[in-house]
Amino acid sequence: MEPVGAVNRNNSYTEISLSKPGEKTLNNLESLVSNNVDLTGDKWKGSRTYGLEDLGMKNLRQVYRNLSAAKLIEHSLARNEGTLADNGALCINTGKYTGRSPNDKFIVDEPSSHDEVHWNKTNVPISEANFDLLYRRVLSYVQGRDLYIFDGFVGCDTKYRLGVRIVTEMACQSLFAHQLFLRPTEAELENHLADFTVIAVPGLHGDPAIDDGIHSEAFIVVHFAKKLVIIGGSKYCGEIKKSVFSLMNYFMTKRNVLPMHCSANMDAEGHTALFFGLSGTGKTTVSADPDRFLIGDDEHGWSPEGIFNFEGGCYAKTIRLSKENEPQIWEAIRFGSMMENVVLDPKTRTPDYDDGHLTENTRVAYPIEYIPNAVIPSVGNHPDAVIFLSADAFGVLPPIAKLTNRQAMYYFMSGYTSILAGTERGITEPQATFSACFGKPFLPLSALVYAEMLGERLRQHQRHASVYLVNTGWSGGPYGVGSRIKIKYTRAVIAAALNGELDRVTFHPHPFFKILVPDSVPGVPSEILDPRNTWSDPQAYDAQAKKLARLFVENFKRFKTAPAEIIAAGPSFE
Repeated sequence: MEPVGAVNRNNSYTEISLSKPGEKTLNNLESLVSNNVDLTGDKWKGSRTYGLEDLGMKNLRQVYRNLSAAKLIEHSLARNEGTLADNGALCINTGKYTGRSPNDKFIVDEPSSHDEVHWNKTNVPISEANFDLLYRRVLSYVQGRDLYIFDGFVGCDTKYRLGVRIVTEMACQSLFAHQLFLRPTEAELENHLADFTVIAVPGLHGDPAIDDGIHSEAFIVVHFAKKLVIIGGSKYCGEIKKSVFSLMNYFMTKRNVLPMHCSANMDAEGHTALFFGLSGTGKTTVSADPDRFLIGDDEHGWSPEGIFNFEGGCYAKTIRLSKENEPQIWEAIRFGSMMENVVLDPKTRTPDYDDGHLTENTRVAYPIEYIPNAVIPSVGNHPDAVIFLSADAFGVLPPIAKLTNRQAMYYFMSGYTSILAGTERGITEPQATFSACFGKPFLPLSALVYAEMLGERLRQHQRHASVYLVNTGWSGGPYGVGSRIKIKYTRAVIAAALNGELDRVTFHPHPFFKILVPDSVPGVPSEILDPRNTWSDPQAYDAQAKKLARLFVENFKRFKTAPAEIIAAGPSFE
């Protein structure tokens, strides 16, 4: 693979020359909005619906398809959906739902997928009859309303990509889709066919009293046979993103592609790294490395040919964002980007990234080309390094440890981390959790299906792919006592893993977890590499480590068919 160069950072979407608009420009734009001036420039003639009638949608008011980012921002402002920040980004407030609502997600229990879906607390069935009734409410709701269509693709490798159609009632949600998924060329748009369809109508609230099978006013319902998702009651754009991911996690396995909840980047020689982890563990932050080239920040496929990004954009957390620690993300927040629930100064409209009173899960969506060293198209070779990120709230795991292939399978299936405040509704403090394959809420199939696919790929590429466990959480004590590991140390241990420096150091096994802890890492104080040394009371550390080890062992008991050698690779607490 040839060395990768930086992409052009010019904003190709704007029809107003704005990178960081000044006060005069903002005032002029708001004057147009306040005086109800038509900003669209392209009212559709007649009753053009672009095939929405095939979904049963009738009597629609106005249908807009694949508007530019600039026009979608104008529509959003005219409809009072959001506000422009002083950096040029659109900022919206999602109201009650500031994160995913996992208890409101359902999968239609129908014959073609019934025996494949791993029914559990995250894959909750809803009957076809109840889906049909809920869908009729959607069709009734959209009558007489404006709708926005985004027609594009998911999957940067053209051999595996699929067409996606996102239908929304809010212009800002269409902007989100425009920036997160793959935008078509004019020729591709003319011949576009949707393999998946997502309909998002946050203004329609479910009612458990009449909508059998749902739990609240929010609902996210996936129908694999129809390749259709309906979303209501929640403005949180992450529901759209993760619904498409759930579809990919089902259909990609049928094409011998491992779908992965991970970020990916590469160096100039094409050496690729994967970073697995749940939201809040640092996937976006560590993959946006100015010394490497970004393939993607969240969702990828591992095919027989290599790695490819599912998406065309990034969805980064902004809470406590700083220009010093995350310069690429900081600079990507500009005109065309969309922020969720970020607090703005009422006078200057300067974002206060430290203010989490609305939610700790503040977000920004932007196209991947806003990152100056993004790989376009976002594909890469088979990985040379696979890194599991865990934000350990117990303060037990070391900053980095090397894993054997069997340990890699064990820790992948365990998917240990801590749910950080705000990532899901109702979570106000970090909680230890085990999310199989670092993405259980989005995996419709058994975790063993994905784990076996990963194991097969690690065996095929074991001469090149090293696997590491990196703790981006706490050291010196648990959450509330210890402190978060500094991002500069996390970057240093990851750099050492990627550039081969860890191949030249000695390791010792952790007494309880058996993982291999390095004795030294360039740029990192040796005393923090062994977490026991960071605690004021070593015996208290041992007790905490045994407690976490027990949780691992208890969690793994649910994998009743796991091979004995994989089970043996886990921790002990004797």
